[in-house]
Amino acid sequence: FFPLQTDREVVGVLELETSQALSAEQLRLVSSVLRVYKNFQGLLDYSERDTLTGLLNRKTFDESFLRSTAKAPQSDPSPTGHRDARRSPTSMEAWLGVVDIDHFKSVNDRFGHLIGDEVLLLLARLMRSSFRFHDQLYRFGGEEFVVLMFTGAAEHATAAFERMRANVARYAFPRVGNISVSIGFTAVRPGDTPAAAFERADKAVYYAKQNGRNQIASHGDLIARGVFTDESRTGDMELF
Repeated sequence: FFPLQTDREVVGVLELETSQALSAEQLRLVSSVLRVYKNFQGLLDYSERDTLTGLLNRKTFDESFLRSTAKAPQSDPSPTGHRDARRSPTSMEAWLGVVDIDHFKSVNDRFGHLIGDEVLLLLARLMRSSFRFHDQLYRFGGEEFVVLMFTGAAEHATAAFERMRANVARYAFPRVGNISVSIGFTAVRPGDTPAAAFERADKAVYYAKQNGRNQIASHGDLIARGVFTDESRTGDMELF
């Protein structure tokens, strides 16, 4: 077994099955191949990942969103974001969430940007432990993070985002103490553009921050409650 490493972490394991132990020359060959892999992955990470947190960066979001959602089998959810009851319970849907640190400016003002950066780094680690390995995690800049995930139903997405919120709320950040996050999320609709899905999630997180913070808000639920009106026309085009 050989670890597959990047500059930041071990991302997997290479297993070689042989009838006898590898010779010194064969071990050197494997090590050389793994160094090439590490260098190549380092180049990709440099262009695709946020330098502070190691999460994916904003410039990779649009392409990753379109590629990932095109592969995922999706229904046509209602404006409330709830799945059609006729669908199989094993079907997967895409969900986009925006995570925003509450009162982050005050952290920088009180403790300095070095401590603020540590908060961002630790929050990224909490995100990794709160979501699954294949969920896509982004830092959009400042205190704003984005999650693109695939799960079976609205209640599963709600539980995942609530787990993230609770994990942050009970974590003691060095020197800073406890902080909180507000999260807004939306179902990704067939034909959605990255900007359209992000705008809905961003409206939901804005609502959460304006109504007490330290909570999650579903754009679909807000529509169902009449807080928002659904003005989007995803995938439609009108020519004049």
